[in-house]
Amino acid sequence: MFQLHPRLAEDSIVIGRFELSLLLLSKDANYPWCILVPQVEDVFEIHHLSEEEQMQLMRESCRLSEVMTSLFDAHKMNVAALGNVVRQLHVHHIARFEEDIAWPQPIWGKVPAKIYTHDELAERIKRLQNALVGEGFRIV
Repeated sequence: MFQLHPRLAEDSIVIGRFELSLLLLSKDANYPWCILVPQVEDVFEIHHLSEEEQMQLMRESCRLSEVMTSLFDAHKMNVAALGNVVRQLHVHHIARFEEDIAWPQPIWGKVPAKIYTHDELAERIKRLQNALVGEGFRIV
């Protein structure tokens, strides 16, 4: 049975579900940062998914990237499945801007995480959910 890795559960908030993946929002408010986690047990790499699941993950990733680019007017979307710390397959989607605090470097370890205020978090979740709802996405 699929279970979200404890580190992902600690560092993010589940905000919805696609057909294959959970959609998480990182608790780091420095960047608009979402994470897709395919709900498949014991999968560590994209090539471990079935061909159909790989295609579904790509559809979900592209949809999320398009929505984030539009919502946040991103200069660049960074999309990556690293898994060096958390082995469970998860795909980061980070909207980047030339004026963000880590630009143009990778975000990991650049600056401490910034905590959302209650209102900022509620607004970010609402905007993402409203933009994504339908077409295989549902709010949890």
